[in-house]
Amino acid sequence: MPLALLALAIGAFGIGTTEFVIMGLLPEVAGDFGVSIPTAGFLVTGYALGVVLGAPLMTVLGTKISRKRMLMLLMGLFIAGNLLSAVAPVFGVMLAGRVVASLAHGAFFGIGSVVAAELVAPEKKAGAIAMMFTGLTVANVVGVPLGTFVGQTLGWRMTFGLVAALGVIGLAGIAKLVPDLPKPEGVRLRHELAAFRNVQVLLAMAMTVLGFGGVFAAVTYLAPMMTDVAGYADTSVTWLLVLFGLGMVVGNLVGGKFADRALMPLLYISLGALAVVLALFTLTAHNKIAAAVTITLIGALGFATVPPLQKRVLDQASGAPTLASAVNIGAFNLGNALSAWLGGIVIAAGLGYTAPNWVGAVLAGSALVLAILSAALERRSAGAPSLIVTGTAPVEQATPVHH
Repeated sequence: MPLALLALAIGAFGIGTTEFVIMGLLPEVAGDFGVSIPTAGFLVTGYALGVVLGAPLMTVLGTKISRKRMLMLLMGLFIAGNLLSAVAPVFGVMLAGRVVASLAHGAFFGIGSVVAAELVAPEKKAGAIAMMFTGLTVANVVGVPLGTFVGQTLGWRMTFGLVAALGVIGLAGIAKLVPDLPKPEGVRLRHELAAFRNVQVLLAMAMTVLGFGGVFAAVTYLAPMMTDVAGYADTSVTWLLVLFGLGMVVGNLVGGKFADRALMPLLYISLGALAVVLALFTLTAHNKIAAAVTITLIGALGFATVPPLQKRVLDQASGAPTLASAVNIGAFNLGNALSAWLGGIVIAAGLGYTAPNWVGAVLAGSALVLAILSAALERRSAGAPSLIVTGTAPVEQATPVHH
């Protein structure tokens, strides 16, 4: 794998830390600003919606400059947003800082996925994408637990200051290691939008929203669930997040390995198992050991879907992958926003801190249904190339597609 993938992973590490660290600090932030836990959950929802909006916007703007320079500009925006969160005097300002930082997220992973895929042979594309996303998963093993520990001991503002410093390191890594790839030639907004005429691209994005939304339904409110239901001490949340992160690392690597070999079967297994595990979490959350095991499984099954879903979008939108790739990253975060919002609703309704797990199970199960539908449509259209369009040219479907 090229050394440039390490630079992309460094940037992903910083972004992953700021995205997920808030989950372990919700009680501290809520207490400091005098808001409820569901209200503090808007810091998750706001970030996710910022990714959804920022992904297409920043990607379109990025077509005017080289991909390396755009990645560097995105890291600068990420740094500014985290510094604003660190010094926020009121809740609204912190929410604004989260949104500013989130604007860089979708375009960074979207453009980064395209760059990673271009740096390797075609049969290694999913592995290269997974390598970049390893930075995101490792953030949950190192960055998020460390940030949670710092936030609980030295204050959550210190955590976001350190995250901004991570952004500086990521910026330096990109400047040093990523090759100065030329600006994409002939890229027009109409050309990029053509990818969304492909129903398979839309189905893949819908699977992304629902499948990964299932993960965030449970994980957004993990801290209060584990302290109030499972009976863990506040300081134990750090180690529970380590387990979640370890699961993410394993799931991401497995997803990257098998997505190049059996993409759709991998999605069937991971989404189906995720729905079952999330449903069981309503029961296992009442036992410390069972809860810890379940958290690890949720991380593994959730992130096993990331490389295959991202690769499927890239494959189906091969004629104009940049915008579709970034929008799919936004789809991950749309799922995060949807599930965090729905989780807050069921908690506010008095159903308890385990209720979001049922929300997650329904979302993951819905994603599985869409995966089955997507495969059925693909088999049906295998002999009709004119029915499927990616970019500006039809996908060749003269022979069945195997994953």
